[in-house]
Parts: sequence; structure tokens; C-alpha cells
Amino acid sequence: MARAATTTDVFNAIAEPRRREIIGVLVDGQARAVSDVVRIVQLPQPTVSKHLSVLRRVGVVTVVKRGQHRMYRLNAAELKPVHDWVKTFEKYWTHQISRIKERAEHKVAEAIGQARGTIQNPGTHEK
Repeated sequence: MARAATTTDVFNAIAEPRRREIIGVLVDGQARAVSDVVRIVQLPQPTVSKHLSVLRRVGVVTVVKRGQHRMYRLNAAELKPVHDWVKTFEKYWTHQISRIKERAEHKVAEAIGQARGTIQNPGTHEK
């Protein structure tokens, strides 16, 4: 029985850590040859080519041929569905970050208050 394709959409395509690493290489907007990507990510050329092919199929990278080289470039617009999906969870992170910030500010205020109390009343140490 044939295995179902798992890279038919951007979510599945970027689930593979090596593909995310390749996207990171292309994030600067520069068109890069496969050999450049291979050198940067330090993976075998066939592996990089396979991953670039998957990313191309879902539209995350585009390819143009320049002489003997295929030049790959990030098409970040195709990552928007991922961004939109992740953004739905932002309110939870924002809430948690706000709570952490409040706790940290409270602890700092307590520490400052204790330090000022010690400095202002140096002779009031309990024995």
C-alpha cells in the first residue's frame, strides 16, 4: 500500500526540522543555489534537494534556473496560514507574559523596599 503524502500543505512541509532550517537560510530574501544551502546547513546535496523540492511543491520556495544552477528563494507569503494559525494563540501568550511581568515587577518592588528599609534603618536588626 502506498504511503499517503504528508507534504501536501505548508503545515506538513514545515513540520520537518531540516526544512525549517533551510527556510531559515533563505529568510534573507537572497536567491541561493542548492550548493550554497548545502554548505550552510551541512547536509548532503540529495537531502537538501529533496527538502527544497517539498518546499517548492507547497509554494514556500520558488526556483529559477540560472545557467547550470537552480536558484531558490523564500516565498514567505505562503507561510501566512501558519502565521495566522499561530496568531490565534497569541492572546494566551500575552496573558501569561503579562502575569509574569506583574510578578517580576512585584518582586523587584519588594526587594527595593527591603533594601531601602535596611539602608534607612541600619540599627534595627533583630537579634
